[in-house]
Amino acid sequence: MKSYSQISPPPAPKNAQAELASLKAIMAKRSAEDVARFHWWATGGPVYRWNEMILDEMQEGFVTVPIGLRHLALFQVALDDAVAAARHHGKSRPHLQTVANEAAIRSSAPMVSSVSEYAAASAAAGDMLGYIFPARASHFAVRANEAMQSRLLAGVELPHEVAAGRAIGQGVAALAMARGRADRSDTKWSGTVPEGAGHWKGSNPIAPAAGSWQPWVLASASEFRPAAPPAFDSDQVRAALNELKTFARTPKSNHRATYWEVHGGARVHHLWNEMARTRLLETGASPTVAARVLTALNVAFADAATACWDAKYAWWYIRPSQLDSDLKPLFAPPNHPSYPAAHGCLSTAAATVLAGAFPYDRERLLGLGKEAAEARIWAGIHYRFDIDAGQEIGRKVGERVLQRAFAARTN
Repeated sequence: MKSYSQISPPPAPKNAQAELASLKAIMAKRSAEDVARFHWWATGGPVYRWNEMILDEMQEGFVTVPIGLRHLALFQVALDDAVAAARHHGKSRPHLQTVANEAAIRSSAPMVSSVSEYAAASAAAGDMLGYIFPARASHFAVRANEAMQSRLLAGVELPHEVAAGRAIGQGVAALAMARGRADRSDTKWSGTVPEGAGHWKGSNPIAPAAGSWQPWVLASASEFRPAAPPAFDSDQVRAALNELKTFARTPKSNHRATYWEVHGGARVHHLWNEMARTRLLETGASPTVAARVLTALNVAFADAATACWDAKYAWWYIRPSQLDSDLKPLFAPPNHPSYPAAHGCLSTAAATVLAGAFPYDRERLLGLGKEAAEARIWAGIHYRFDIDAGQEIGRKVGERVLQRAFAARTN
């Protein structure tokens, strides 16, 4: 959304008694299973379960970077806007007593708005998941309705509050889908792999057009593009190769390198989002803060990936094991150019954002980000200058996102 005035909920009904009577009728049908379902959906606030569900869906479909990071950013921004708009509009509306009778379920998150933040998040999530996974759209529509209905069955929100939240969530999702259709993530690459000494060798490179996708906080995908890598036949490259060839691998270094091959690659978004959700529960973050932290994390992921892929396909730099056949990496390198290192870009961006959001755990988070990057040396996958360039992109993107995500706003 450009501003809160862009989407407004329908007006509240004037007949409060009819609202309460309607809620009592709904609550009269409640079962023990409904109570358990309410508590499940209420855990962690309006966005917690939906973040968990999209990640599970992406893992099931093996949606990997960089397109998976694009999906997550678009999804979390929609939920963030929906929750913020629900709270904003809810504060300006008359708030009826939402407890229909003594059978209402006590909630650990008291209502502060007369527009349901849970319904706003659920409506946005259901529509966005249907957009991202169209074959499963009906499934997610059912889950969204279940989440909203749980608020009524518990007696913690009135029908018009849920309806207002639903309208906001659907409106925000429509805006998010419009952005998604225009973000160039469906661009088909029509280029060719360059030939010659010092260039990456291979076919069907991974996502060569990703550097052209629309970023969120960067002025352009190339804003943080690093300087050109050293000439492939330079002393600097020979020294970098020697570091890889003389690194003494141990069972521990092999284990950590393999761990980050999985959790810094195909599951990088899963790992860092899980860490974020854990810390949000530990700190008891408010719904708006939780929504914003998850959004900041995934926007940083998306822009770091776009910046990283822009640089990779600007330089098409040769992989270490392609340049020196005597180097035997621990496992096969991914099918894209070497410079800069994606693990450095992505995990550094994630660690930077979460270290800013959770300063009590700053050193541990930054340490994990550094290990994710360093593990590519242990595996013989990247030169040292790949790692350094990737970490620089990740830090810059993470810092930009923190500045944007948590700056004071007047609207």
